[in-house]
Amino acid sequence: MLDFLSAWYKRYFTDPQAALLVVLLVVSAVVLAYMGQMLAPLLAALVIAYLLEGLVKKIQKYSLSRLLSVNIVFLLFMLFMTFVLLGVVPIISKQVSQFFQDMPAMINNGQGLLSQLPTKYPEIISDEYISQIMFTIKQGVSDLGKNILSFSFASIPAIVTVLIYLVLVPLMIFFFLKDKATIIDWLGHFLPKDRRLLNEVWIEMDLQIGNYVRGKFNEIIIVGALSYVLFVILDLNYAPLLALLVGLSVLIPYIGAAVVTLPVALVGYFQWSVSSDFYWLMTSYFVLQFLDGNVLVPILFAEAVKLHPIAIIVAILVFGGLWGFWGVFFAIPLATLVKALINVWPTQEYAAQISTN
Repeated sequence: MLDFLSAWYKRYFTDPQAALLVVLLVVSAVVLAYMGQMLAPLLAALVIAYLLEGLVKKIQKYSLSRLLSVNIVFLLFMLFMTFVLLGVVPIISKQVSQFFQDMPAMINNGQGLLSQLPTKYPEIISDEYISQIMFTIKQGVSDLGKNILSFSFASIPAIVTVLIYLVLVPLMIFFFLKDKATIIDWLGHFLPKDRRLLNEVWIEMDLQIGNYVRGKFNEIIIVGALSYVLFVILDLNYAPLLALLVGLSVLIPYIGAAVVTLPVALVGYFQWSVSSDFYWLMTSYFVLQFLDGNVLVPILFAEAVKLHPIAIIVAILVFGGLWGFWGVFFAIPLATLVKALINVWPTQEYAAQISTN
């Protein structure tokens, strides 16, 4: 056993490049584990900077300087954020408030439907079981309302923090874009000059994360906008709120689409019951999800490394359990990082080949 472990260690970890990479991975994991919440604004700024970098490069192709391109993109970003804060957030807030006001009527409607089940299927469902279900639902709604109320009173410090982030994050985004080359060169001074393996992994991950973040943003906008148009055409209640949920659901592949189907179906059922309008809603919604998964995703992520669905689900479970929202958001890039490390990890034979060359 010891001979096997010794041979395995010599095969994969004797190369200095591998040792450097292991140290960086361990340090990064420890920092994220213990300082992830503190560094959340920094992570958000990095994500948004990656998102905007592609647009900066496109503008630079028109013979404009890097600084001027960054200023144009940053101005567009601030205008977009102003529109979201002043235009979208009030609408969504009003929709959420209206939803909770209408929830008692929905529960009563659902209770009337459930109360008919023991009569239709007495051998399967009993009155006691229906009463237990309704008690659980009402208790859950009551607890949710209490949690929202307690959060509203306890969130004053959080609001102050958010206001600070609204200033700090845009500043970091601007400087990440403006001084990208300077920051990368500065970080390079802390690394050995011979970092061939690290450079290979960095080049691939820089491309993959950039493509992934920009692709996800475009997918959220497109799917959310199409969902909103569809829900408005069908005159579905809470169209802006449900469209936002459908758009954000693409952040979690497979699982997000399955989860968000429930509120869409419930709102449609409580509005129209089982009717032609309800069938039109669900059919149109499933067509939209099909087009997203089979047409839009292949177009937006054509340059991304393809991963098996099982690998994606495992990555979501593992990294989401470790780092919460950010782990879920970066599940695919992190899985791509693992795949890239496996592909380029130096073995003893590889090191011997490099030394002979």
